[in-house]
Amino acid sequence: MNAPYDGDRGQGAGGAASPGGPPVPPPPDQNGPVPPDPYLQHAYQDDPYRAQDLTAQDPVGEALYDRAAHPPPPPGTYQEPGALYQQPPPAPYAPDPRIWAQTPPPEPAGPSRHLPYGDRPATTQFVGVDDLVTRAADDRQEPDAFAHLFRDQEGAGKPPAPPQPEPAPAPAKGGGKVSGLLRSSAVMAAGTLVSRLTGFVRSLVITAALGAAMLGDSFTIAYTLPTMIYILTVGGGLNSVFVPQLVRAMKDDEDGGEAFANRLLTLVMVALGLIVVAAVLVAPVLITLMSSTIADDVAANSVAVTFARYCLPTIFFMGVHVVMGQILNARGKFGAMMWTPVLNNIVMIITFGLFIWVYGTSAESEMGVDTIPPEGVRLLGIGTLLGLVVQSLAMIPYLRETGFRFRPRFDWKGHGLGKTVKLAKWTVLFVLANQAGVLVVTQLATAAGKLSGQDGTGFLAYSNAQLIWGMPQAIITVSVMAALLPRISRAAHDNDPGAVRDDISQGLRNSAVAIVPVAFTFLALGLPMCTLLYASSGAEAARSMGFILMAFALGLIPYSVQYVVLRGFYAYEDTRTPFYNTVIVAAVNAAASALCYVVLPARWAVVGMAFSYGLAYAVGVGVAWRRLSNRLGGDLDGAHIVRTYARLCMAALPAALVGGAAGFGILELVGTGALGSLVALICGGALLLGIFFVAAKKMRIEEVNGLVGMVRGRLGR
Repeated sequence: MNAPYDGDRGQGAGGAASPGGPPVPPPPDQNGPVPPDPYLQHAYQDDPYRAQDLTAQDPVGEALYDRAAHPPPPPGTYQEPGALYQQPPPAPYAPDPRIWAQTPPPEPAGPSRHLPYGDRPATTQFVGVDDLVTRAADDRQEPDAFAHLFRDQEGAGKPPAPPQPEPAPAPAKGGGKVSGLLRSSAVMAAGTLVSRLTGFVRSLVITAALGAAMLGDSFTIAYTLPTMIYILTVGGGLNSVFVPQLVRAMKDDEDGGEAFANRLLTLVMVALGLIVVAAVLVAPVLITLMSSTIADDVAANSVAVTFARYCLPTIFFMGVHVVMGQILNARGKFGAMMWTPVLNNIVMIITFGLFIWVYGTSAESEMGVDTIPPEGVRLLGIGTLLGLVVQSLAMIPYLRETGFRFRPRFDWKGHGLGKTVKLAKWTVLFVLANQAGVLVVTQLATAAGKLSGQDGTGFLAYSNAQLIWGMPQAIITVSVMAALLPRISRAAHDNDPGAVRDDISQGLRNSAVAIVPVAFTFLALGLPMCTLLYASSGAEAARSMGFILMAFALGLIPYSVQYVVLRGFYAYEDTRTPFYNTVIVAAVNAAASALCYVVLPARWAVVGMAFSYGLAYAVGVGVAWRRLSNRLGGDLDGAHIVRTYARLCMAALPAALVGGAAGFGILELVGTGALGSLVALICGGALLLGIFFVAAKKMRIEEVNGLVGMVRGRLGR
């Protein structure tokens, strides 16, 4: 049998070692130091794992440990744990014995009334599997299990403290950025929807009052002229450049950017006042630049100039409204800028309603540029100006609610406005290039309308169709990007291209869910849509507007993409690149429109111009996409975005074919009157949307499924 320790084998009583055993050290000297025992050592002194990551010792914890979210401590930095049980610090007041006898709060009504194991509904937190896996290896400080033993000893002899109310549980933090974006976008989309709908009603009333011939074109040009001048001068810079500047001023300035906003508002008011005076003086020249066809007609030119002099002062109130709205947007208040235009539309609807009440509709009175009375021109001009005044003044209560007080400030030098004006220089050139293309289309459309001799083939028909076509863009894309633009600006200011890319990708994909099917809806059902809405202007004019809307239809997709992509350049304060991009778009639009005017018959020239508009933006998207991708390091999430748009188009194409065929069939059977158009629109639209959503669900398009889930959640189903 083997001995447990070979060193003891053969050792006698005297301590002599047997041969073959280990050498035994000589007995120590009684007066000298004791030699160290070679077999004596500390059990944990030479621990090879002391300097390693303690979380790596547990294989389960190592597998579940999220090192990206919770990086482990560097080797050798592990802190020894303190004492586990210690006396808790004494409380300043003695415990109140009445607390133990308090009545528990009532349980909430509803499905969560009875919870298992007696848990309190106010404090119960349900944790999902993902949360458990993510936090499985986190170090948690366990509560002291023996702390209750010391409660009776603390604060002896002190008066009892009054009972403190239990703090309410903190709200869940799920989806902070996304939920905030959705809420802001929802508020803005609702306001924009109401604004666009009332604006659409306004265009219907204008068409019913003035018709779709020369008189309607004269008013439309005079009404469009102030908007064009405003955008050419300061509007483009206000809409795109000053939001990032206001965000930076709020972030960096000690007063939260209030002084910068006051200087900006004062500067804009002075500049726009001078612009209004100059524009009113040269109104005849401006009408000639807009349409030489109207300027050559004496009666039409007189009516257009009179309308223009009433409408041009609205430039001032447009600018004031936009600056106030951008100040509110920079402060996180997005609704006012979208809701106040409703007041302008209501005033104009009332104005043109009074005109119809006095003189009748265009079909009844057959009023033209040579028969409209001066009182009627005066009524329409004053009502148009009054609408913008009311719209601007309605912004003041919203500003006061945020704490902003307007105080005119003329100390413009040395406070950052020079940089802002320098940035806005390229935006003004950008708008100039864009409006140059619009000017060419205006000249050609009015000329084509007069040559064709038919109603609904001129500039008013083009504007009405474009108004319907642009509603989804203004309601969806503009609302989403107006809420995203301050966030994109902050990410660009922090030099975080990944966040800029993600926000732009999110804006493109979220807006595409609605933009793509709506574009195919315009292509399939544009004719019954316009014959229903513009029936008061005559059947032939309404059909012409329907064909124009169908030509516009698919251009809505690149138009929306272009709008989103350009926000990325503005976030980086790059206004030069959008200018060059818009030059390309305007040149393609003008060239293609001129080609349509020359090649196509006058009856179809404006239809070709509408198609050219979308074609120009398709070319512009290709250029802008490549430049922004290079700006963000070569990655714009292109594969994800293109896949989403391609699958949405694949789902919308068969839906448009079926819905369009059904709509045209119903029009042939029932007729193009109001009843036939309504039935065709309802039946064709129901088929189109139903087939689209079924196809999108089968293709598992995540953006569509997310939208459906959000709607179901809102409806409580």
